[in-house]
Amino acid sequence: MTLEAGRRVRLTEDLGLGEAVAGDPGVAVGFLSLGAGAEGTVERVDGELPEGEEVREYQRLKALFDDYGHTMPAASRERLTEQLAALEPAWAAHRERGSLVTVRVRLDNGFVLDGLHQDVLAAL
Repeated sequence: MTLEAGRRVRLTEDLGLGEAVAGDPGVAVGFLSLGAGAEGTVERVDGELPEGEEVREYQRLKALFDDYGHTMPAASRERLTEQLAALEPAWAAHRERGSLVTVRVRLDNGFVLDGLHQDVLAAL
């Protein structure tokens, strides 16, 4: 998923933010978390890497295989599988680099999450 500033997103997982402390310092009385489903707007994307030609081709071929692979003749399906295998290293490298992408999101409830990994967000 490619995130950009201004895009609406939703948390896909519960996020633990920390302990709630009351009275004596160091006495935890609860835990603060944001529930999955909280929505907000992306304010900034850090570390975004452009997709290369091989990555775009892998995504195109993978979508083709997933949608129509079961209806293809055996020879075509085998050739497509070979093409995907050849592009797999570029895809894996892109996914690994993509893990460095973080975002700043202002949630509708007023919370601001900065340095949030993009994998816990879904675009609306």
